[in-house]
Amino acid sequence: MALESISISDEVRAKLETARVARLATVDFDGAPHIVPICFVFDGSVFYSGIDRKPKRVSPDRLARVRHTSKRPQVALLIDEYDDDWTRLWYVLVRGNGELVADPSERRRAVMELRAKYPQYATGMLDDEAAILRITPQQITSWGKI
Repeated sequence: MALESISISDEVRAKLETARVARLATVDFDGAPHIVPICFVFDGSVFYSGIDRKPKRVSPDRLARVRHTSKRPQVALLIDEYDDDWTRLWYVLVRGNGELVADPSERRRAVMELRAKYPQYATGMLDDEAAILRITPQQITSWGKI
């Protein structure tokens, strides 16, 4: 199902555009789930996450999220907010496909959008040539105080 056929309310769209962190779930080579927190930007149709300059134990191309999506592109992205007042809880669950952005102009646009959202990226934490993961939604589900 293409995103164009998915109905997203203005309230959900606002949460997706302003939320600061998400959890990206991938499936490893043995079929086990793997989840990591990510910074992301939603451009109205797809999500982008950069492989930034925070310390990592392996090179960007060896990161689990990159390797997993190259073999099994199915991913889930959870954007949520917890509050001790449980009437304020909400989440948005995105199911879709993840892949590295190959097109240089799309990558540049994603880097610019990520830098606009995160001041740390604008001050050098995200290289011009950074690897960018695109998540193309197939289903978006929301719950709670949206």
